[in-house]
Amino acid sequence: MSDVITTTFFAIIAAGFLVGIVVGLTGMGGGALMTPALIFLGVGEASAVVTADLTAAAIYKTGGAIVHSKEGSPDFKLAKWLILGSVPMALLGPWIIHKIAGEEPESVDELLLICIGFALLFAASTYALRLYINLRRIRSGTGNADPNPPIRPIPTLLVGALGGLLVGITSVGSGSVIMVALLMLYPGLSAVRLVGTDLVQAVPLVMAAAISNIAINGLDWSLLIPLVIGSVPGTLIGSTIAPRVPQSIIRRGIVVVLTMSGVALLDKSGWAPLSVDETHPMLIAGVGLAMLVLVPLVWGLIRKTQGLPMFGSPTVAELEKQPFSARE
Repeated sequence: MSDVITTTFFAIIAAGFLVGIVVGLTGMGGGALMTPALIFLGVGEASAVVTADLTAAAIYKTGGAIVHSKEGSPDFKLAKWLILGSVPMALLGPWIIHKIAGEEPESVDELLLICIGFALLFAASTYALRLYINLRRIRSGTGNADPNPPIRPIPTLLVGALGGLLVGITSVGSGSVIMVALLMLYPGLSAVRLVGTDLVQAVPLVMAAAISNIAINGLDWSLLIPLVIGSVPGTLIGSTIAPRVPQSIIRRGIVVVLTMSGVALLDKSGWAPLSVDETHPMLIAGVGLAMLVLVPLVWGLIRKTQGLPMFGSPTVAELEKQPFSARE
Protein backbone atom coordinates (compact mmCIF):
# COMPACT_ATOMS: atom_id res chain seq x y z
CA MET A 1 0.00 0.00 0.00
CA SER A 2 2.90 2.37 0.70
CA ASP A 3 3.91 1.98 -2.96
CA VAL A 4 0.50 3.29 -4.02
CA ILE A 5 -0.11 6.11 -1.53
CA THR A 6 2.83 8.41 -2.19
CA THR A 7 3.38 12.10 -1.53
CA THR A 8 1.78 12.91 -4.88
CA PHE A 9 -1.29 10.70 -4.31
CA PHE A 10 -3.62 13.53 -3.30
CA ALA A 11 -2.21 15.90 -5.93
CA ILE A 12 -3.17 13.38 -8.63
CA ILE A 13 -6.65 13.02 -7.10
CA ALA A 14 -7.08 16.80 -7.20
CA ALA A 15 -5.86 17.02 -10.80
CA GLY A 16 -8.13 14.15 -11.84
CA PHE A 17 -11.10 15.72 -10.08
CA LEU A 18 -10.62 19.17 -11.66
CA VAL A 19 -10.04 17.78 -15.15
CA GLY A 20 -12.99 15.43 -14.69
CA ILE A 21 -15.26 18.38 -13.92
CA VAL A 22 -14.13 20.16 -17.10
CA VAL A 23 -14.65 17.01 -19.16
CA GLY A 24 -18.12 16.58 -17.69
CA LEU A 25 -18.95 20.23 -18.33
CA THR A 26 -17.80 20.44 -21.92
CA GLY A 27 -17.46 16.89 -23.24
CA MET A 28 -13.97 17.77 -24.51
CA GLY A 29 -11.50 14.89 -24.47
CA GLY A 30 -9.92 14.20 -21.10
CA GLY A 31 -6.60 13.04 -22.55
CA ALA A 32 -5.89 16.50 -23.95
CA LEU A 33 -6.19 17.95 -20.44
CA MET A 34 -5.19 15.12 -18.09
CA THR A 35 -1.95 14.03 -19.74
CA PRO A 36 -0.25 17.47 -19.72
CA ALA A 37 -1.58 18.16 -16.21
CA LEU A 38 0.09 15.02 -14.86
CA ILE A 39 3.29 15.67 -16.79
CA PHE A 40 3.56 19.17 -15.36
CA LEU A 41 2.93 17.77 -11.87
CA GLY A 42 6.06 15.69 -12.40
CA VAL A 43 4.43 12.49 -11.16
CA GLY A 44 6.17 10.18 -13.63
CA GLU A 45 7.66 9.72 -17.05
CA ALA A 46 5.53 10.62 -20.05
CA SER A 47 5.04 6.97 -21.01
CA ALA A 48 3.74 6.10 -17.52
CA VAL A 49 1.39 9.11 -17.57
CA VAL A 50 -0.02 8.22 -21.00
CA THR A 51 -0.59 4.60 -19.93
CA ALA A 52 -2.36 5.55 -16.70
CA ASP A 53 -4.50 8.18 -18.44
CA LEU A 54 -5.60 5.74 -21.14
CA THR A 55 -6.46 3.07 -18.56
CA ALA A 56 -8.51 5.54 -16.50
CA ALA A 57 -10.24 6.79 -19.67
CA ALA A 58 -11.19 3.23 -20.59
CA ILE A 59 -13.04 3.02 -17.27
CA TYR A 60 -15.06 6.23 -17.38
CA LYS A 61 -15.70 6.24 -21.13
CA THR A 62 -17.30 2.80 -20.83
CA GLY A 63 -19.92 4.19 -18.47
CA GLY A 64 -20.69 7.09 -20.81
CA ALA A 65 -21.01 4.77 -23.78
CA ILE A 66 -23.42 2.49 -21.90
CA VAL A 67 -25.66 5.46 -21.07
CA HIS A 68 -25.74 6.65 -24.68
CA SER A 69 -26.28 3.10 -25.94
CA LYS A 70 -29.34 2.67 -23.72
CA GLU A 71 -30.76 5.91 -25.08
CA GLY A 72 -30.31 4.58 -28.60
CA SER A 73 -28.28 7.57 -29.75
CA PRO A 74 -25.13 6.02 -31.30
CA ASP A 75 -24.86 5.20 -34.99
CA PHE A 76 -23.41 1.70 -34.63
CA LYS A 77 -22.68 1.26 -38.35
CA LEU A 78 -20.61 4.43 -38.32
CA ALA A 79 -18.91 3.40 -35.06
CA LYS A 80 -18.04 0.01 -36.60
CA TRP A 81 -16.01 1.57 -39.42
CA LEU A 82 -14.26 3.92 -37.02
CA ILE A 83 -13.35 0.98 -34.76
CA LEU A 84 -12.03 -1.08 -37.67
CA GLY A 85 -9.62 1.76 -38.45
CA SER A 86 -8.73 2.90 -34.94
CA VAL A 87 -8.13 -0.27 -32.93
CA PRO A 88 -5.28 -1.73 -35.04
CA MET A 89 -3.50 1.65 -35.14
CA ALA A 90 -4.03 2.19 -31.41
CA LEU A 91 -2.34 -1.16 -30.78
CA LEU A 92 0.49 -0.29 -33.15
CA GLY A 93 1.14 3.31 -32.05
CA PRO A 94 3.17 2.69 -28.85
CA TRP A 95 5.35 0.14 -30.64
CA ILE A 96 6.13 2.67 -33.38
CA ILE A 97 7.28 5.21 -30.79
CA HIS A 98 9.57 2.72 -29.07
CA LYS A 99 10.93 1.51 -32.41
CA ILE A 100 11.83 5.07 -33.42
CA ALA A 101 13.14 6.22 -30.02
CA GLY A 102 15.03 3.04 -29.12
CA GLU A 103 15.33 1.44 -25.71
CA GLU A 104 16.64 4.43 -23.76
CA PRO A 105 13.88 5.78 -21.46
CA GLU A 106 15.15 9.33 -21.91
CA SER A 107 14.80 9.10 -25.69
CA VAL A 108 11.30 7.67 -25.41
CA ASP A 109 10.28 10.39 -22.95
CA GLU A 110 11.66 13.15 -25.19
CA LEU A 111 9.91 11.84 -28.29
CA LEU A 112 6.63 11.40 -26.40
CA LEU A 113 6.76 14.98 -25.11
CA ILE A 114 7.19 16.23 -28.68
CA CYS A 115 4.31 14.07 -29.94
CA ILE A 116 2.02 15.13 -27.09
CA GLY A 117 2.93 18.79 -27.60
CA PHE A 118 1.98 18.70 -31.27
CA ALA A 119 -1.14 16.63 -30.48
CA LEU A 120 -2.30 19.32 -28.05
CA LEU A 121 -1.80 22.05 -30.65
CA PHE A 122 -3.72 19.90 -33.15
CA ALA A 123 -6.55 19.37 -30.64
CA ALA A 124 -6.76 23.11 -29.97
CA SER A 125 -6.95 23.88 -33.68
CA THR A 126 -9.81 21.40 -34.14
CA TYR A 127 -11.99 23.53 -31.86
CA ALA A 128 -11.48 26.57 -34.10
CA LEU A 129 -12.13 24.41 -37.14
CA ARG A 130 -15.40 23.18 -35.66
CA LEU A 131 -16.61 26.74 -35.09
CA TYR A 132 -15.69 27.65 -38.66
CA ILE A 133 -17.56 24.62 -40.03
CA ASN A 134 -20.66 25.55 -38.04
CA LEU A 135 -20.39 29.18 -39.19
CA ARG A 136 -20.30 28.05 -42.82
CA ARG A 137 -23.35 25.85 -42.24
CA ILE A 138 -25.35 28.68 -40.76
CA ARG A 139 -24.53 30.92 -43.71
CA SER A 140 -25.32 28.22 -46.28
CA GLY A 141 -28.44 26.97 -44.50
CA THR A 142 -27.23 23.35 -44.34
CA GLY A 143 -27.56 22.84 -40.59
CA ASN A 144 -30.45 20.35 -40.63
CA ALA A 145 -29.88 17.10 -38.78
CA ASP A 146 -29.82 13.79 -40.62
CA PRO A 147 -30.19 10.94 -38.08
CA ASN A 148 -29.15 8.25 -40.57
CA PRO A 149 -26.57 9.60 -43.02
CA PRO A 150 -25.16 7.20 -45.64
CA ILE A 151 -21.90 5.71 -44.40
CA ARG A 152 -18.69 6.53 -46.27
CA PRO A 153 -16.56 3.48 -45.35
CA ILE A 154 -13.09 4.40 -46.65
CA PRO A 155 -12.92 8.01 -45.33
CA THR A 156 -14.40 6.85 -42.02
CA LEU A 157 -11.84 4.04 -41.80
CA LEU A 158 -9.03 6.53 -42.42
CA VAL A 159 -10.38 8.90 -39.76
CA GLY A 160 -10.43 6.01 -37.30
CA ALA A 161 -6.87 5.04 -38.25
CA LEU A 162 -5.55 8.58 -37.72
CA GLY A 163 -7.40 8.91 -34.42
CA GLY A 164 -6.22 5.48 -33.28
CA LEU A 165 -2.58 6.27 -34.02
CA LEU A 166 -2.82 9.62 -32.23
CA VAL A 167 -4.52 8.14 -29.16
CA GLY A 168 -2.23 5.11 -29.02
CA ILE A 169 0.84 7.34 -28.91
CA THR A 170 -0.33 10.39 -26.92
CA SER A 171 -3.77 9.56 -25.36
CA VAL A 172 -5.02 12.75 -27.09
CA GLY A 173 -7.61 12.80 -29.86
CA SER A 174 -10.41 10.34 -29.12
CA GLY A 175 -12.82 13.18 -28.36
CA SER A 176 -11.53 16.31 -30.07
CA VAL A 177 -9.91 15.22 -33.34
CA ILE A 178 -12.28 12.38 -34.28
CA MET A 179 -15.31 14.51 -33.37
CA VAL A 180 -14.34 17.27 -35.80
CA ALA A 181 -13.53 14.75 -38.54
CA LEU A 182 -17.01 13.26 -38.14
CA LEU A 183 -18.53 16.74 -38.41
CA MET A 184 -16.75 17.23 -41.73
CA LEU A 185 -17.69 13.79 -43.10
CA TYR A 186 -21.27 13.76 -41.79
CA PRO A 187 -22.38 17.40 -41.52
CA GLY A 188 -26.02 16.57 -40.78
CA LEU A 189 -25.34 14.20 -37.88
CA SER A 190 -27.15 15.59 -34.82
CA ALA A 191 -25.39 16.30 -31.54
CA VAL A 192 -26.74 13.37 -29.57
CA ARG A 193 -25.80 10.85 -32.28
CA LEU A 194 -22.42 12.50 -32.79
CA VAL A 195 -21.51 12.31 -29.11
CA GLY A 196 -23.00 8.84 -28.69
CA THR A 197 -21.15 7.46 -31.73
CA ASP A 198 -17.88 9.02 -30.61
CA LEU A 199 -18.22 7.52 -27.12
CA VAL A 200 -19.04 4.04 -28.46
CA GLN A 201 -16.05 3.98 -30.81
CA ALA A 202 -13.80 5.50 -28.13
CA VAL A 203 -14.22 2.57 -25.73
CA PRO A 204 -12.48 -0.15 -27.82
CA LEU A 205 -10.07 2.49 -29.13
CA VAL A 206 -8.94 3.59 -25.68
CA MET A 207 -8.91 -0.01 -24.37
CA ALA A 208 -6.67 -1.11 -27.26
CA ALA A 209 -4.34 1.85 -26.70
CA ALA A 210 -4.24 1.13 -22.96
CA ILE A 211 -3.50 -2.58 -23.47
CA SER A 212 -0.69 -1.85 -25.91
CA ASN A 213 0.88 0.77 -23.65
CA ILE A 214 0.60 -1.52 -20.62
CA ALA A 215 2.30 -4.33 -22.58
CA ILE A 216 5.26 -2.04 -23.30
CA ASN A 217 5.45 0.28 -20.28
CA GLY A 218 3.68 -1.62 -17.52
CA LEU A 219 1.06 0.07 -15.35
CA ASP A 220 1.88 2.42 -12.50
CA TRP A 221 -0.86 1.79 -9.95
CA SER A 222 0.27 4.79 -7.88
CA LEU A 223 -0.85 6.92 -10.85
CA LEU A 224 -3.93 4.98 -11.90
CA ILE A 225 -5.69 4.59 -8.54
CA PRO A 226 -5.77 8.28 -7.52
CA LEU A 227 -6.53 9.24 -11.13
CA VAL A 228 -9.68 7.09 -11.13
CA ILE A 229 -10.63 8.20 -7.61
CA GLY A 230 -10.49 11.85 -8.69
CA SER A 231 -11.71 11.77 -12.30
CA VAL A 232 -14.85 9.63 -11.97
CA PRO A 233 -16.68 11.82 -9.40
CA GLY A 234 -15.36 14.94 -11.12
CA THR A 235 -16.87 13.85 -14.43
CA LEU A 236 -20.20 13.06 -12.77
CA ILE A 237 -20.33 16.46 -11.04
CA GLY A 238 -19.37 18.27 -14.24
CA SER A 239 -22.09 16.47 -16.20
CA THR A 240 -24.65 17.38 -13.53
CA ILE A 241 -23.93 21.11 -13.45
CA ALA A 242 -23.23 21.46 -17.20
CA PRO A 243 -26.69 22.87 -18.11
CA ARG A 244 -26.17 25.79 -15.71
CA VAL A 245 -22.64 26.76 -16.79
CA PRO A 246 -21.70 28.94 -19.81
CA GLN A 247 -19.66 26.38 -21.73
CA SER A 248 -18.46 28.71 -24.46
CA ILE A 249 -16.28 30.67 -22.01
CA ILE A 250 -14.85 27.46 -20.54
CA ARG A 251 -14.16 25.97 -23.97
CA ARG A 252 -12.31 29.07 -25.14
CA GLY A 253 -10.26 28.98 -21.94
CA ILE A 254 -9.42 25.34 -22.60
CA VAL A 255 -8.19 26.17 -26.10
CA VAL A 256 -5.80 28.75 -24.65
CA VAL A 257 -4.61 26.24 -22.02
CA LEU A 258 -4.14 23.49 -24.64
CA THR A 259 -2.10 25.79 -26.86
CA MET A 260 0.10 26.99 -24.00
CA SER A 261 0.51 23.41 -22.76
CA GLY A 262 1.49 22.21 -26.23
CA VAL A 263 4.15 24.90 -26.56
CA ALA A 264 5.35 24.23 -23.00
CA LEU A 265 5.75 20.50 -23.66
CA LEU A 266 7.66 21.16 -26.87
CA ASP A 267 9.85 23.52 -24.85
CA LYS A 268 10.26 20.94 -22.08
CA SER A 269 11.22 18.24 -24.60
CA GLY A 270 14.08 20.34 -25.96
CA TRP A 271 12.52 20.48 -29.42
CA ALA A 272 15.24 21.92 -31.67
CA PRO A 273 13.58 25.22 -32.72
CA LEU A 274 13.17 26.09 -29.04
CA SER A 275 16.70 24.83 -28.12
CA VAL A 276 17.65 22.13 -25.63
CA ASP A 277 19.64 24.25 -23.22
CA GLU A 278 16.93 26.36 -21.62
CA THR A 279 13.20 26.76 -21.22
CA HIS A 280 11.27 29.80 -22.39
CA PRO A 281 8.55 30.76 -19.88
CA MET A 282 8.14 34.20 -21.45
CA LEU A 283 7.48 32.59 -24.84
CA ILE A 284 4.76 30.41 -23.32
CA ALA A 285 3.18 33.38 -21.55
CA GLY A 286 3.41 35.38 -24.77
CA VAL A 287 1.58 32.66 -26.69
CA GLY A 288 -1.26 32.77 -24.16
CA LEU A 289 -1.44 36.56 -24.26
CA ALA A 290 -1.36 36.62 -28.06
CA MET A 291 -4.25 34.17 -28.20
CA LEU A 292 -6.33 36.26 -25.81
CA VAL A 293 -5.75 39.41 -27.89
CA LEU A 294 -5.36 38.23 -31.49
CA VAL A 295 -7.76 35.28 -31.76
CA PRO A 296 -10.93 37.42 -31.34
CA LEU A 297 -9.64 39.78 -34.03
CA VAL A 298 -8.82 36.95 -36.43
CA TRP A 299 -12.22 35.39 -35.76
CA GLY A 300 -13.85 38.73 -36.51
CA LEU A 301 -12.07 38.89 -39.88
CA ILE A 302 -13.24 35.36 -40.67
CA ARG A 303 -16.81 36.42 -39.86
CA LYS A 304 -16.47 39.30 -42.30
CA THR A 305 -15.50 36.88 -45.09
CA GLN A 306 -18.87 35.22 -44.48
CA GLY A 307 -20.74 38.51 -44.79
CA LEU A 308 -21.17 39.02 -41.04
CA PRO A 309 -20.09 41.88 -38.76
CA MET A 310 -16.85 41.28 -36.88
CA PHE A 311 -18.72 40.84 -33.59
CA GLY A 312 -22.26 39.90 -32.73
CA SER A 313 -24.70 37.16 -33.65
CA PRO A 314 -24.21 34.29 -34.22
CA THR A 315 -22.07 34.23 -31.10
CA VAL A 316 -19.59 31.47 -30.26
CA ALA A 317 -22.16 29.99 -27.87
CA GLU A 318 -24.75 29.88 -30.66
CA LEU A 319 -22.27 28.35 -33.10
CA GLU A 320 -21.48 25.57 -30.65
CA LYS A 321 -25.10 24.51 -30.84
CA GLN A 322 -25.02 24.26 -34.66
CA PRO A 323 -26.00 22.02 -36.32
CA PHE A 324 -26.86 20.58 -32.97
CA SER A 325 -30.01 22.63 -32.45
CA ALA A 326 -31.86 20.38 -34.88
CA ARG A 327 -33.30 17.35 -33.11
CA GLU A 328 -33.82 13.84 -34.38
